[in-house]
Amino acid sequence: MSAARDGISAPPPAALAEARRLLDRLWARGCRFLGVERAIMGGAMTWVSERNLVAALSNAGGFGVIACGAMTPKLLDEEIAGTQALTRKPFGVNLITLHPDLLDLVDVCTRHKVGHVVLAGGLPPKPAITRIKDSGAKLMCFAPALVIAKKLLRDVDAIIIEGSEAGGHIGPVSTSVLAQEILPHVPEVPVFVAGGIGHGAAIASYLEMGASGVQLGTRFVCAKESIAHPKFKQAFIRAAARDAVPSVQLDPRFPVIPVRALGNEGTRLFMEKQREVVDRFNRGEVAQKDAQLEIEKYWAGALRRAVIDGDVERGSLMAGQSVGMVTREQTTREILDELTEQAVAALAGRAQRAPETGAAGGIGTSLRSRAGA
Repeated sequence: MSAARDGISAPPPAALAEARRLLDRLWARGCRFLGVERAIMGGAMTWVSERNLVAALSNAGGFGVIACGAMTPKLLDEEIAGTQALTRKPFGVNLITLHPDLLDLVDVCTRHKVGHVVLAGGLPPKPAITRIKDSGAKLMCFAPALVIAKKLLRDVDAIIIEGSEAGGHIGPVSTSVLAQEILPHVPEVPVFVAGGIGHGAAIASYLEMGASGVQLGTRFVCAKESIAHPKFKQAFIRAAARDAVPSVQLDPRFPVIPVRALGNEGTRLFMEKQREVVDRFNRGEVAQKDAQLEIEKYWAGALRRAVIDGDVERGSLMAGQSVGMVTREQTTREILDELTEQAVAALAGRAQRAPETGAAGGIGTSLRSRAGA
């Protein structure tokens, strides 16, 4: 909502300039950690977060992250080399902890001198932690609860907290609750907040709460540099927040990590897939472990059909609830600039509304102290 509709005049240039200086102080720790101009990480989205989008994010002052997903070491080697050919700026690699070749993938990152490795999909195994740390890379991991965040502090250089508003595989707790639970109690390392963020005002809010930066995925799907199929992008542009819904688990014997995606025929087919596999298990035709793997593998193929082939009816349209804020295709730099401008405007607007400042005043003293001024 604009300042005019709130009955507040637009912040004067001096207030905006001071708000920009405050923003730079608020995310300074995250910027130093990532080696970037603005502490905005790109979420690792399989098939989407590849060399073109990753390099575009880093070149525009953000921090791109390659989604390794199910890549073989050879494919990851090629993807990192391809990214390095497009940017000289820092970027990271996201590895899935359950990947059977995890240590080999870490070695690929080491050979390419990747500066930041993100381990996702479960608690990081000790051998992978040791190998990453020995390589000199900075290790980032996801913490779905405060107790896990505190446990990770022994090994990680930074933590990412991602709420249930995010796209893809999600946990049960919202971003706002995780931020309240974790941010005040983990000052030892930088913490990046993710899940449902699509506007700069939210970025400013989480930074004020103590975050060092943020991670956004859905917002960058429709970047012009994204290789996502035009039909996939159009599905995002047309969608509202309520269209991004979590998948449903049919049988507790086969636990399914919920996946948030736009509802379509593919969502119904996933339910049918679960039912079919459970029936075969009940008839003794397939072992439980193999049945579980078959269910999990569904999303990998369905996502590729949507992102690459443009099958938006039967493929998987993984999207976070911030999809409602994706309204058009823009360059990555335009998206980052817009988010930054929104964050600055939000900080300046709050200063105008604060009792200790007048309409032409600067940023409030309470925000100054939080930013370490």
